[in-house]
Amino acid sequence: MGRVVQKFGGSSVADADGIKRVARRVVDTQRAGNEVIVVISAMGDTTDDLLDLAHQITPTPPGRELDMLLTTGERQSAALLAMAIDALGAKARSYTGSQAGVITTSAHGDARIIDITPGRITAALAKGFVVIVAGFQGVSQDTKDVTTLGRGASDTTAVALASATGADYCEIYTDVDGVFTADPRIVSHARPIPEISYDEMLELAAAGAKILHLRSVEYARRYGVPVHVRSSFSDKPGTWIQDRTEGSAMEAAIISGIAVDNSEAKVTVVGVPDIIGKAARLFDILADTGVNLDMVVQNASVADNTVAISFTLPDADRPRAIEALRAAQADIGFDSLTWDDNIGKVSVVGIGMRTHPGVTATFFRALADAGINIDMISTSEIRISVVVRQDQVDRAVQATHTAFGFDSETGEAVVYAGTGR
Repeated sequence: MGRVVQKFGGSSVADADGIKRVARRVVDTQRAGNEVIVVISAMGDTTDDLLDLAHQITPTPPGRELDMLLTTGERQSAALLAMAIDALGAKARSYTGSQAGVITTSAHGDARIIDITPGRITAALAKGFVVIVAGFQGVSQDTKDVTTLGRGASDTTAVALASATGADYCEIYTDVDGVFTADPRIVSHARPIPEISYDEMLELAAAGAKILHLRSVEYARRYGVPVHVRSSFSDKPGTWIQDRTEGSAMEAAIISGIAVDNSEAKVTVVGVPDIIGKAARLFDILADTGVNLDMVVQNASVADNTVAISFTLPDADRPRAIEALRAAQADIGFDSLTWDDNIGKVSVVGIGMRTHPGVTATFFRALADAGINIDMISTSEIRISVVVRQDQVDRAVQATHTAFGFDSETGEAVVYAGTGR
């Protein structure tokens, strides 16, 4: 008997019909001879609706109470799915994250999984139950309060449970037929990727690809959990994320895909004294505020021995970063701050670029031919990222996709559901 973890996103269980469709897939998997653990998200836009409601009450809801509120969405869908499975003649038990043994740090809204104690899960599986776990949540090891793991982190719950319970693999069901060479919502002729390495998927997720939560890929790579990304609306083969295997299709790809992130802002600190320790002080202050930086660029020292330092960060973190830097302006000695939230990041990712020259030239030529100016550039061993104007992002992705020969000739990629919220 195999053991499988199946995760279903909000678009897959957006209504009663969706829940029934998911229940049939789960029951079919169990009847094929598998023990099944299901991780489920809140229905449709429930989490966004709850957030909107909280902010109608107060612009600054306490983190503890916000987590108490938001975790109710997954509990609803878990219970409803258990009812749907029961109606099909199978047995199911639903659990909250804390009941399932998901133990986390105490950081409300962005907790990290410390441990999973899956005793109740394995006991229920041994009795023939399908086990349903509310995703995106756990219980703090220190405070015993309910915590959430961050938006989209039901993926991480699923991969962590697969590792903790010794599952053969983890299936992530979504509203597209796997991982594509670009977001099908932007490039309708994007191609499906049958197989991709952990490292490439990690770079794509970090660069803004929404198909998987970043921490879920990190977890899968660390513990060697094979991940199968599929659509809950079709039976297409999807995408396997796992270690590279000799002779696999992955070896032939120079570029695996193109990712987009429209959620960042750029901050520029003007007139920083070109003195040892000033840049370090600036970044110490940002680190102390808990801000995650992405791209960083410093220009050459000018005549008055100052430099300008630009960096990108999540736009949600921008006000906090600006406030912290302004408070330290006298200490650092910079002249002024500017920022821009009308930017987008476009990244090309692929292990093959390590050994193939000309990738950068092809990327930049495609942007130039499309009339798109590059604001910032960042690279890693298997990724090249550029910042462009936000209203040019879609055109940049489409031009790059064509330049690397990704355009499919067999038909359009299908997005079955989802609102983009």
